[in-house]
Amino acid sequence: MQQQNWMARPDDAGHTSAVTSALGSEALLAPLRDDPARAAILLDVDGTLAPIVEQPSEARVPASTRELLTRLVERYGLVACVSGRRASEARALVSIGSINYLGAHGAELLRAGGTEPVLDPRLKDWAQRIHQFGRRTESLDLSSRRVRLEDKGAILAYHWRAAPDEEAARAAAETVATRAQALGFRTHWGKKVLEVRPPIHFDKGVGVTKLLAGRDLDAVMYAGDDLTDVDAFRSIAQMAKEGTISRAIRVGVRSPEAPHEILTEADVLVDGPSGMAELLSLL
Repeated sequence: MQQQNWMARPDDAGHTSAVTSALGSEALLAPLRDDPARAAILLDVDGTLAPIVEQPSEARVPASTRELLTRLVERYGLVACVSGRRASEARALVSIGSINYLGAHGAELLRAGGTEPVLDPRLKDWAQRIHQFGRRTESLDLSSRRVRLEDKGAILAYHWRAAPDEEAARAAAETVATRAQALGFRTHWGKKVLEVRPPIHFDKGVGVTKLLAGRDLDAVMYAGDDLTDVDAFRSIAQMAKEGTISRAIRVGVRSPEAPHEILTEADVLVDGPSGMAELLSLL
């Protein structure tokens, strides 16, 4: 792995010192590779496996990365993609049916080989209310500011990436957020996106915890690039602290938009999806 695409950082106990990329990668990945049948590899999709693009519908996972994922599925106990997209959309994007998919930030689970995602039962009654709220926001004329609405089932996402006037677009999104909060919905801000969610606690961390429950696993790696992935970082770190697993490996994917928490809470940093592919190749 090239030095510029990989960087180790000290863990909370200061166990990782400055090392070469080769030595560092060996030490980092050893808990996974030593017993792959009892290891899990969990991966965000957009910004981690697929480069960020202006239109989410145009995102693509490189063929070389898909080939790596197919080989990982054959070797490791559990491989899953954890996405803000709907689970079925994430699977269509990655195009590997033998992987588990957590969609809508953990609200949906589409198991490997399955045909229909299962929605968190706590959210079923909220889906209709979320859609009603989305119809109400049409009166704000968001399209004139190039704010795009994405339906994620129990979540609505308002995107303004590539809007001609991003400040005006964000201001429109802030109006949406104010209305949503007044009606009791939760709001979450990401990379040039606002999400409106039901007032029920769920996130990638909750989803990952449920996915891993009851599995005989020793080491878990999670890789992501956005604030929503920090929840998963913290969940697997808590599992390691409690002794449910022996090792949690948090991989942060750097970009110009990477939030501070990704950079500071990760055990290792890679540069974009290409750096992530290099790390996966070592597995």
